[in-house]
Amino acid sequence: GGLGRRLRLAFGDAALRSDHIGSTALDGVPALPSVDVQISVPALTPESAYREALSALGFAMEAGHPDKTVRFFRETKMPSRVHLHVRAAGTLGEQSALVLRDFLRTDAEARTAFASGKRALADAVAHEEYPAAAYATAKPTVLWEALRGAHRWAQETGWTPGMSDA
Repeated sequence: GGLGRRLRLAFGDAALRSDHIGSTALDGVPALPSVDVQISVPALTPESAYREALSALGFAMEAGHPDKTVRFFRETKMPSRVHLHVRAAGTLGEQSALVLRDFLRTDAEARTAFASGKRALADAVAHEEYPAAAYATAKPTVLWEALRGAHRWAQETGWTPGMSDA
């Protein structure tokens, strides 16, 4: 699409691949109205290799993100429709996002269980003062359960990342 083309032009050789990840990449899974795109780069530093280009496209890096293996960018116009996850190629985070997506696209039962887990979690934190923050804090429990299945699936199938899809 248009965004993928603009991102590839902005990154140039700094991007090894770009992929649609997250719940919006999965049919039948509840998701926020924003798209997650993972950009795989040879190294996270120097950030200048991609930060200025993304700024020109209207994205700002989230300062102080707790995960030091990713640089997270949001659109500056609100509401943000696209979240960019810039990760070093070959890292656990990069590969986990891809194998989880591919596994859940392939296994309807696991995808249904994942969607149910997300819905149950959202219901459980709905009464919290800051439900979005509570959800984000608790979501790794649902993700790690799905990743256990993705790991088994990857071993059984000999999974490797396919072609970029964003």
